[in-house]
Amino acid sequence: MRLYDCRKASERDSAIKAAVSAVESGDLVVMPTDTVYGLGADAFKSYAVDALLRTKKRGRDMVPPVLVGSRKALDGLTISVPSMIKDLVAAFWPGPLTVVMHYSPTLAWDLGDDDGTVAVRMPLHPVALEVLAETGPMAVSSANKTGQPPAATATDAKEQLGYAVQVYLEAGPSPDTKPSTIVDCTGDVPKVLRQGALSLERLREVNADTLGVEDRD
Repeated sequence: MRLYDCRKASERDSAIKAAVSAVESGDLVVMPTDTVYGLGADAFKSYAVDALLRTKKRGRDMVPPVLVGSRKALDGLTISVPSMIKDLVAAFWPGPLTVVMHYSPTLAWDLGDDDGTVAVRMPLHPVALEVLAETGPMAVSSANKTGQPPAATATDAKEQLGYAVQVYLEAGPSPDTKPSTIVDCTGDVPKVLRQGALSLERLREVNADTLGVEDRD
């Protein structure tokens, strides 16, 4: 287990390589995002996802979101990307928008007891994007144990998670501790499931039919 300081040019390259190597080996990593720090694993290694859930002290019913390194990555996760998703990600990715969509039944992953859907986001943080560019899609949840406050730094995460994580990537305090806004795009119109850093008003500038948390039912 090691913590790297990505703010130091002398450590950044080796830190990214160490994180990528850990993910490819099925180990857990902690990395910064544009919201809170994330605890990540290879989305296509079921044992790594299981380790993530155990470390978080969560059951399989708490399916982790998936982070991707590009908008094009969506094409590999679903048979066809709906136009509403294309419009939203074109406007807000990379950034604090998580879209819930149907994933392709041919995908060789097991994220937990899902219903054939996955929550996907492209974070706006250079360190996270560098890692994701090499690893591909990662299952990522907030870097804290369930019931504990989200980690604002990798050092904070290390205090909670310890040796369960192989590599910690430190990049200083999170720029925004608000979580991402989650939008369900599995139906005919987008529905906000969690109001986060992205406002309903901004979402409606892209899709006027978007339903807020209070009126989505």
